[in-house]
Amino acid sequence: MEVSQPLEELDWIPRPKILALRRLGITTVEDLLTHFPRRHEDRHQFPRFPREESDTPICLCGEVIKTSLRRFGGWKKIFEATLQEPDANALSQPLVCRWFNLHYIQKMIATGQQLVVFGKPKLRGKRICMDHPEFEVIESDEEQSIHLRRITPIYPATEGLSQRVLRSIIYRLLRELDTEPIEPLLPDKLQNGDRGEAIRTIHFPETWQSLDAARELLVLSEFFAMQMLIASRRNDLHVQLGGAHCGRGELIGKFLRSLPFELTNAQKRVIAEIRQDLGAKYPMNRLLQGDVGSGKTVVAIAGILLAVEAGYQAAFMAPTQILAEQHYAVLRRWLEPLDVRLSIRTAARQEESFLPLVEGDEKANVIIGTHALLYEKVSFSNLGLVVIDEQHKFGVAQRARLTSREPAPDVLVMTATPIPRTITMTVYGDLDVSTLDEMPRNRGKIVTAVRDSAKLGEVLSFLRTQLEAGRQLYVVYPLIEETEKLEVKAAAAEYERWRERLHPFGCELLHGRLPGPEKQEIMDRFRRGKTKVLISTTVIEVGVDVSNATVMLIENAERFGLAQLHQLRGRIGRGEHKSYCILLTSGTSSEAAAKLAVLEKTTDGFAVAEADWEMRGPGDLLGTAQSGLPALKIGNLKRDAELMQRARAAAMSIFETDPGLELPQNQRFRDLIVEQQGRTFSNVS
Repeated sequence: MEVSQPLEELDWIPRPKILALRRLGITTVEDLLTHFPRRHEDRHQFPRFPREESDTPICLCGEVIKTSLRRFGGWKKIFEATLQEPDANALSQPLVCRWFNLHYIQKMIATGQQLVVFGKPKLRGKRICMDHPEFEVIESDEEQSIHLRRITPIYPATEGLSQRVLRSIIYRLLRELDTEPIEPLLPDKLQNGDRGEAIRTIHFPETWQSLDAARELLVLSEFFAMQMLIASRRNDLHVQLGGAHCGRGELIGKFLRSLPFELTNAQKRVIAEIRQDLGAKYPMNRLLQGDVGSGKTVVAIAGILLAVEAGYQAAFMAPTQILAEQHYAVLRRWLEPLDVRLSIRTAARQEESFLPLVEGDEKANVIIGTHALLYEKVSFSNLGLVVIDEQHKFGVAQRARLTSREPAPDVLVMTATPIPRTITMTVYGDLDVSTLDEMPRNRGKIVTAVRDSAKLGEVLSFLRTQLEAGRQLYVVYPLIEETEKLEVKAAAAEYERWRERLHPFGCELLHGRLPGPEKQEIMDRFRRGKTKVLISTTVIEVGVDVSNATVMLIENAERFGLAQLHQLRGRIGRGEHKSYCILLTSGTSSEAAAKLAVLEKTTDGFAVAEADWEMRGPGDLLGTAQSGLPALKIGNLKRDAELMQRARAAAMSIFETDPGLELPQNQRFRDLIVEQQGRTFSNVS
């Protein structure tokens, strides 16, 4: 048997199970070997049934002594299975397992069966219950030693593939597999065990200590493969044919002297880093991260002016038309006095032109646009610098499409979403990183408050007070139109209500489905103060800058992510006035309350990012589809940060030793590492 062998060739796996495995993306022997357990249960000896509730899930075993199916609320059903622990005595309390509206469960559980359940015990009246626990029916068969009296693996599964069946298939596969085909994937400096043995141990460990050691080796293997791919990207960028795109600095000097404010020390530091990169012969590939309002646009303009002064064009790409139009207006105001010519390209600007354009892109010094710059026939005559705003809205492939030119331009990507360091080492590992960790002094303070929807009347009184003082405000909704599936308010449905509530102050509705020119006209009226209230969806999430808009009311705030709420809040506090962000919620969950409490406590985007990291975990933040990296099968970016650092250091040192090393662009782990003779790669297949 070889690791690349298709599972269809193994006649002992039933055809229906082959199809179920395929739904999990498992088609070969290697896929099955690297379908790692998501957790393990100690089934040597089960604890006694608890008498109190706990927030920590536990694994218990008992006999089903009673089942029942009850209806409530008309068509809703609840199935209960009452378990009695082994060797029960007079003081023992049964455990009630409950499943709501899962009708198939009652066909799987019967009185007299032995169940292993995993879940959080909760006190419901006088009963100890587990709601929707994971469960497994223990059958008396010759394979019981695979499932009981051991540290037992629990896998990601699917319909038609129970834990028992999947565990039995993997057990037999490991028993029939030769030891040789499971090749090592680590260099000598990281190798601390045998990969084949580690794969066996991760599935069926003898001890918890051996499980920890096996997991560490496999996580290192996975991280090293990922970091080799990242290091190869970085290496490819550094050997690209580029060139210096840096002027003497006269234009940037004029620009900085014209500003009505002084740069922060962080801005000065980052501009110096960009200037050094623009003067190098290999292409710049730099990530600029900074909190909302930290002054990234000014830094980007400084880089643009250095490139323009050297005789090159610059491209400025934004994720939305509104943001592209705003960048165009800002850059035009600052750069036209310096005789810098601008052009704009967005998908909506094909027929109607409502902002002046220069005659032809090839005559422009700076071309601003959305993703349309990737696909339209934009005539770059001498592209030297590409600035990409809100990088997380674009994927690696999109970025590469704009930058894979000969000679290669310098690239500056920006994000207002602060990124935890481990994510920076992965998704943005091929980029140098600059951080604006200092805010301008002239920013107004933002006060954030969570309010229950029932207190809307009090909130309205406050909003009217702010409007009467001459301020403007945003009202933000998660949806454009109402839906029966979600009990969430929508912008279009609520618009007329807000017009009545805030009369005579003018309100307008803004959302992503409006035609481009209409959206721009609405935003122009709001910027000029003709419109006092903007009822909007998250189309205003990034980049919109109206200094007099000092109040934001976010309806159904519990429906938004933490990072998105912080981005929305960044639309206020842009001027000198004190600003207010009101998070209106009807959510009652502890998770929603904890999320919103973070925003009440801090306006620091880096603190918000860390809290988001803690609450959501790395899976949502990694975005491997956007990053072009393989999905992680066993590594955890937060838990295993130290292992990621070791893997990164090893991969970087390999390319420093041999800069000419080439790596195939393939997402399978063993195909990521090339066969290379030499001292560093002597133990890498």
